Amino acid sequence: MCNKKYNILLICLFIIAQGKAQTLSEQIKQLETEKNELLAKQLIMVQKLEQLKLQKIAVDLNQMGLPTIREGSQLVVHCAMMLSYNEKHEQPDWVAHIVTPDVSEGNLTRTNDFREDSLVKTGSATKDDYWDSGYDRGHIAPSADFRWSAQAISESYFYSNMSPQRPEFNRERWAELENWIREAVLGANEQIIVIAGPVLRDGLPQLTQGPNKVSIPEYCYKVVLDIEGPNQKAIGFVLPNKSCPYPVISYAVSVDSIERLTGLKFFGNLSPELQVKLKKMADPTKWEQEVEAASMPDLPPMTNKQMPKNCVNTIDALYFLDQKITVCGTVVSTKKTKSGAVFINLDIKFPKQIFSVSIWEKDSKNFSYAPENELLGRKVCITGTVKDYKGTPSMNISDEKKIRFLDEED
Repeated sequence: MCNKKYNILLICLFIIAQGKAQTLSEQIKQLETEKNELLAKQLIMVQKLEQLKLQKIAVDLNQMGLPTIREGSQLVVHCAMMLSYNEKHEQPDWVAHIVTPDVSEGNLTRTNDFREDSLVKTGSATKDDYWDSGYDRGHIAPSADFRWSAQAISESYFYSNMSPQRPEFNRERWAELENWIREAVLGANEQIIVIAGPVLRDGLPQLTQGPNKVSIPEYCYKVVLDIEGPNQKAIGFVLPNKSCPYPVISYAVSVDSIERLTGLKFFGNLSPELQVKLKKMADPTKWEQEVEAASMPDLPPMTNKQMPKNCVNTIDALYFLDQKITVCGTVVSTKKTKSGAVFINLDIKFPKQIFSVSIWEKDSKNFSYAPENELLGRKVCITGTVKDYKGTPSMNISDEKKIRFLDEED
């Protein structure tokens, strides 16, 4: 009798356990369904937010007043930039876009999908025009300014946004100026309007190997405008299309001097009084203060949870001298020397750096981007052999394949 009661009890317990197990499984399934629904809603919300931001950029550019559109040139409107395409010179007279504080959170990287612009009615320049010419396809509106929007960053690779630029110009001072503007945006935490282009005139030399004869500009310019904050200001830059030996700020000029140089007019919808005030500004001091405010702070080394498996942080790299490992951290400072070498510090800046990376000039050709600009502020894992350089664990890398961008995987 006792055994029978015992068996009945076991059966009851088994049935109860089964019921609980089924209930837990159902709960897990329900929560997974709810999680997926929330993720889908989040994606829709992110897409709607991006579209609204793109619409605001178009509104703000038009409110400022687009620059002059020359006779024979065509206004082309993309989602995050507007440009005037000059068919005679097969490149833009100007490209207008807005750099927003979203650039600090964007984690998209170069798409390199260079292509013709179907919106240019007369046809834009093509790959064949630039191929093996010795000139870079120089972005007028840089792709890094759009790394918060997949649509915008892709559209920045239209040939309508390109101009022939010497490699030593495009990858050095021009890229440095682009980064300077992004830092000004982050320092002020305000959007900044940028209008840029080549200085075009009759008689310029041309790229002749392709079907279009693309003019090679001698100079390029940028006009930078901040009318968001209480201290409205503007500044211009004119740089020669060659190696520029002086710091970026040395090329600062007034906007009205760029108007005289190019024959274009800027900020046409602003009040006459404000236009006069902004266009005469040539002192970069206030801009420099904002750039300085955007300087990266020192950061704590990553924890194991923040890194992929089989990686070490910048503190532990010290214990792997003469070994090939992967070190992860945040790029807090970069520097490019006159010789072309690039030095990078992870987590802690010079002179208290705890882990450094070097890219020598001979290896720079193995990078499709300017590492001193593209890497700043990025969470990365870098693979190589750790060496001791004056007491600091260091690593030399020869190509971009050794760098993994963690913030693109977040």
